Amino acid sequence: MLYVVIIFLWASILLYLLLGGADFGAGIIELFTSSQNRTQTRKILYRAIGPIWEANHMWLIIAIVILFVGFPAIYTTMSIHLHIPLTIMLLGIIARGTAFTFRHYDAVVDDMQSVYNRIFALSSFITPLFLGIIAGSTVSRQIDPEAYSFQDAYIFSWLHPFSVAVGLFTVAICGYLASVYLIGETDTPEERKRFLSKAWMMTCAAVGCGGLVFGAAYWEGIPLMQWVFGEIWGILGVTAATLSVGALWLFARKGYNNILRVLAGFQVMMILFVATYQHFPNIVLMKNGAYLSLLEHKGDDKTIQALAWALLLGSVFILPFLIYLVYSFQSKEKEEAPVYGDV
Repeated sequence: MLYVVIIFLWASILLYLLLGGADFGAGIIELFTSSQNRTQTRKILYRAIGPIWEANHMWLIIAIVILFVGFPAIYTTMSIHLHIPLTIMLLGIIARGTAFTFRHYDAVVDDMQSVYNRIFALSSFITPLFLGIIAGSTVSRQIDPEAYSFQDAYIFSWLHPFSVAVGLFTVAICGYLASVYLIGETDTPEERKRFLSKAWMMTCAAVGCGGLVFGAAYWEGIPLMQWVFGEIWGILGVTAATLSVGALWLFARKGYNNILRVLAGFQVMMILFVATYQHFPNIVLMKNGAYLSLLEHKGDDKTIQALAWALLLGSVFILPFLIYLVYSFQSKEKEEAPVYGDV
């Protein structure tokens, strides 16, 4: 049953990257859209993320609950040493959701709409940035359980080049996912061409930020090259992701929108796979050479068993209704929602 819990943990992280990441990416796309196209871009964003934007964070909650219940030592270490980026990320989630709601449903149309727009766009950038910083920190060997100063314990555990580079890479991935997903939501050839251009720019940004990640890893002595290319599975994963990028642009020219989304999701899945499988089951690597393992630092066996059954039964009830939610929104004819204010 332990591996059932681990699979749910990995799947929840993946789904949060794919769905929540595309949600954040919508705001990133808006942030880097020219003022003359911003209003139309917002209309497309509302239509695309409206069905699931409130449900996206469910995957993050599931991952947190799994760590809290099933792996308390890992949860405690991360929540203590990374409490600053965690707090910033959670504040970004709250600010983004609040701004999205008020700019969309506010009964009073005034200058506050511009404030809501700015908060939505900036928090869409900040939140995945710190999500990536947290992810990078867990494997950077900068978390020092023996630290005596505040800076060593709570600042330098996450504020260093590798984690920041992973954060920027996460932002680029979110923007890439959103731009690819939104291609299928466009109504005119001009809009499609514009989002194809954004997808290309985000592809270049992701490649550039990926280079920063490897450069920072080399600078800090993190064996990222060994993790990714040290075994055949990593090489196959990178090769598959690279080939799927070429296939994506081939299908983009032919207008196969659903295939584009599948390929973009597959690329992110491969990135997550090659970044985690080599040091599995060690999920947190610390400065003194210690580590926290999903196999060695699990909770009580009865707790793991109860958690596994709860996840299995919960998925039976939740997933069908979530799929129906998306289907009902996509099949229903909706009026265009009003979009107010420009950043």
